Amino acid sequence: MRERPLILLVDDEEDIIDLLQYNLQKENFDTIAAKDGAEAVDLAVQETPDIIVLDIMMPRMDGLEACKRMREHSTLRTVPILMLTARSEEADQVVGLDTGADIYLTKPISLPVLISQVKALLRGSSRYDTPADLIRILDLEIDRDRYVVRRGNSGKAVRLARKEFDLLYFFASRPGKVFSRQDLLDRVWGRDVYVVDRTVDVHVRKIREKVGEHYIETIKGVGYRFIDTFQ
Repeated sequence: MRERPLILLVDDEEDIIDLLQYNLQKENFDTIAAKDGAEAVDLAVQETPDIIVLDIMMPRMDGLEACKRMREHSTLRTVPILMLTARSEEADQVVGLDTGADIYLTKPISLPVLISQVKALLRGSSRYDTPADLIRILDLEIDRDRYVVRRGNSGKAVRLARKEFDLLYFFASRPGKVFSRQDLLDRVWGRDVYVVDRTVDVHVRKIREKVGEHYIETIKGVGYRFIDTFQ
């Protein structure tokens, strides 16, 4: 067990890495650094950090491709990823979240805000460090200990990104109840994490693609609910 959380910082600008390392270490974090996406993937597999802070625009391999490869790796699938980038368009944010980032922040950002988001991600990732918890609902089996969803009689495992799983688990543990996007952001991401409403839509879409279209129902003008019976 680590005495202090380990953060992997990924950016091709050395002065940004130096600034982040200095301030995060003051906050009692350990840090390691990579200057491009390819190096970041190798280092992440080797060290399994507690959080990854990832730039997008980098040589050799950009942050989006690095994020995708990390999410494909079994030991990194649930590691929180915070994208920190100069790309500020909404379309870029959607792509970043769709690729597997938990939070998308744009440069320049104040260090206190960044540190607060890192701490919030760390708190969120530790919420499920508890004994195994299993939900069986409809034809789904949702295993919170292994972060695995099984569907139907075949029992074939469906693996979701961490926040996709958290959101599905939250829905499935409260079937039939309608939640607004803000409710879901507060309950699944946390009140102290800054993410936009669009984040919920992206994660619901990814859950539907991986698990099935008919489990989470859109309530027009309100939000979403997990169905409590097949129609």
